Amino acid sequence: MTTVFVIAAAMLAAAATLTMFRLLAGPSTLDRLVGLDTLIAVAMCSIGTWAAFSGDTTVTYSLAALALISFVGSVSIARFRVPDTDAPHEPEPSGNPTAGDEL
Repeated sequence: MTTVFVIAAAMLAAAATLTMFRLLAGPSTLDRLVGLDTLIAVAMCSIGTWAAFSGDTTVTYSLAALALISFVGSVSIARFRVPDTDAPHEPEPSGNPTAGDEL
């Protein structure tokens, strides 16, 4: 069973590495938010894998707390985030005859 846990740990480490790339290089705020949520999910899976490997059930409380904090953080950031652009969006000119009733 140790081989299974080593493979699981390697896969979780690879997932965390790829997620860190998305978190750091994401072009928008929402990409970074998705990266952060995924990184927290990978951390929760790592804690769960460690709990299964060691047989220690006391870390399940930290899993529940991390899930709650992650959910509240994601909802609050999604609710109160500021758009990425600084300039207001201007409507496109209606010079296109197919855009309106000017046929």
